[in-house]
Amino acid sequence: MSMKEYIDSAEKDLLHTYNRYQIVFDHGDGLYLYDLDGKKYLDFFAGIAVFALGHHYPGYDEALKDQIDHLIHTSNYYYNVPAVEAARKLKKLSGMDRVFFTNSGAESIEGALKAARKYAFRKDGRTDHEIIAMNHSFHGRTFGALSVTGNAHYREAFEPMIGNIKFAGMNDIESVKALINDKTCAILFETVQGEGGIYPATKEFMEEIRKICDEKDILLILDEIQCGVGRTGSFYAWQQYGVRPDIMTTAKALGCGVPVGAFLMTEKVGQASLEAGDHGTTYGGNPLACAAISKVMDIFEADDIVGHVQKITPYLEEKLDALAAKYDFIKERRGLGLMQGLECTIPVGPIINHCLEHGLVLINAGTNILRFVPPLVIEKEHVDEMIEKLDAALAESAEA
Repeated sequence: MSMKEYIDSAEKDLLHTYNRYQIVFDHGDGLYLYDLDGKKYLDFFAGIAVFALGHHYPGYDEALKDQIDHLIHTSNYYYNVPAVEAARKLKKLSGMDRVFFTNSGAESIEGALKAARKYAFRKDGRTDHEIIAMNHSFHGRTFGALSVTGNAHYREAFEPMIGNIKFAGMNDIESVKALINDKTCAILFETVQGEGGIYPATKEFMEEIRKICDEKDILLILDEIQCGVGRTGSFYAWQQYGVRPDIMTTAKALGCGVPVGAFLMTEKVGQASLEAGDHGTTYGGNPLACAAISKVMDIFEADDIVGHVQKITPYLEEKLDALAAKYDFIKERRGLGLMQGLECTIPVGPIINHCLEHGLVLINAGTNILRFVPPLVIEKEHVDEMIEKLDAALAESAEA
């Protein structure tokens, strides 16, 4: 079948919940993707920040194939070796104490919300506890995750959401303080907002929130689903701030392509929140998924992936800043590590389409922000190639 025939078939067979680009990718190799017609694309999207190691990183495929030959699934009624090893390695790199493996970021948020409310319930037996989330946040598409997503557009068709959720302003500590009362059980936000526009939390905001949570025994939940696993120049972004959460969520690059996530917590929360029977998942923590996590953790340590992010980030920032200075419709660059954004005064959809024509895969964050979340193993040559293609696309948009 041709690419058009596959697209036509998909439009008849798949539920239309995505406005997909008119491309069928066939395979990947390193930092590149290839469509069915053989066209080559530089991948600066990484499947929404998932392919941290690029495509077919040495040793990764082999680890999965080996696990398939041993055991794929047993359920959580039994222990399995990859889950135990993955949990131990993830605890070491994250600095957290307890792990629950899920299948996605949204499921990780669901578990974190339940853990926070159970923690509060076990303290006072009440069921009217409130959670403070942030405006312009994005946490997923399930009901719980939608309920704490600070964009009414995502929620309005599916109301009513779960109750007792309030929204404050990111990096606006006074707006948070104004919402806190004796019912508040948790404060939740992304350490770096992704869909909301690539906005990192400020150090002052993080520190003040942590202080408030400690004083009032409120749980701090940090969403590191997109900004975690090395993307910002530390294994988890919060580690750069020195502010440890009580609960954190992770997914995307955690398995580098295998659908997997987790929520983690401190020992204090682990001992005083979810108990046997409170939460579960059929596939979460299965041997295949955890073999992927375990190998990813090994590669990150052995090949110093985080150190590489720290080294390459200034070069990417320098090149993006130069483009921002060149085009008057680029307002600013912002971000942390290899999670960057260019805010434009024009819609970026046409720019992304021009990029695809030039063999560059990018994604937006909202209608006017170009988002850069490439594999973490990019080199300067890949940055230069991306800038050349993006410059051509920007020039075409400027002429339109």
